[in-house]
Amino acid sequence: QVQLVESGGGLVQAGGSLRLSCVASGRTFSSLTMGWFRQAPGKEREFVAGINWSGGSTYYADSVKGRFTISRDNARNTVYLQMNSLKPEDTAVYYCAADPRGAIWVLDRKYDYWGQGTQVTVSS
Repeated sequence: QVQLVESGGGLVQAGGSLRLSCVASGRTFSSLTMGWFRQAPGKEREFVAGINWSGGSTYYADSVKGRFTISRDNARNTVYLQMNSLKPEDTAVYYCAADPRGAIWVLDRKYDYWGQGTQVTVSS
């Protein structure tokens, strides 16, 4: 089992920045692929970014490419999502997800473990 706890969400003006963190426990963190997803009201959960076990491979949704950066610190069992140039359409609950199988999945059903989510609200 893996427990994931997100933090760092909040209210920010358009053009601002936030950094989300997700701390993992319960399994060797360095063996896990990590992903960030988000869900806006009335919409399906969508992939935002993913990172492989070493941090050497990352993948982003087109909507956040060039603005968001995913990274990880295996010594701290933590994955980060640095979000810059935020837009009102980035408003959502952001979820951290983990999977032990090695690939960076864009489908949420591929991830075995999920955090409780953290709210990000971007005002215009």
